[in-house]
Amino acid sequence: MSLSKLALIAAVGLSLAACETTGQKQGAGTIIGAVGGAIAGAQFGDGDGKLAATAVGTLLGAFVGSEIGKSLDRADQLAMAQTTQQTLEAAPSGRTNSWRNPDSGNSGTITPTRIYTKNDGQPCREFQQTVTIGGEIEEAYGTACRQADGTWKIVNG
Repeated sequence: MSLSKLALIAAVGLSLAACETTGQKQGAGTIIGAVGGAIAGAQFGDGDGKLAATAVGTLLGAFVGSEIGKSLDRADQLAMAQTTQQTLEAAPSGRTNSWRNPDSGNSGTITPTRIYTKNDGQPCREFQQTVTIGGEIEEAYGTACRQADGTWKIVNG
C-alpha cells in the first residue's frame, strides 16, 4: 500500500473519531495507530523485509492506537473536529492550531501544509494532525477538500 493511501486512512480515522461515540472510539484509535505503525514500518528494509516491517508496524501501531482510542472522550472528539474545520478553512499553510480539553488533559494540533485547487475548481488542503494523550503523541497526514456546504471532507489525495 502506498504512503499516500496510508495517509488517507489515517485522515479518515481521525475524521471518524470526531463522530464516534464513547463506546466506538477505540476502533478509530486502532485505525490511526495501525496507519502510523505501517508508515513507520515501511521505512525499513527492502522487498520482503520491507513488507514484514510494515506488517509488524501495522500490528504494533493498531494496539497502541486502540489504547489511545479508549482515552478520547466526546469533548476531545468535538474539540478536535471543530479545530480541524476552522483550521482548514482559515489558517495559512504552516500555521499550527491546537485544541485542549482541560477536563481530560488530552490535546492535539492541526497544521495545513499545502493548499491546491482540483481540476474541477474544488479547493483542497493537505494537513498534519496530532493527538496527545498522557504525553504520548500520535501523528497522521491527510487531504481534505471543501464541500459545497462549506465543510471540509477527508478525501483520497
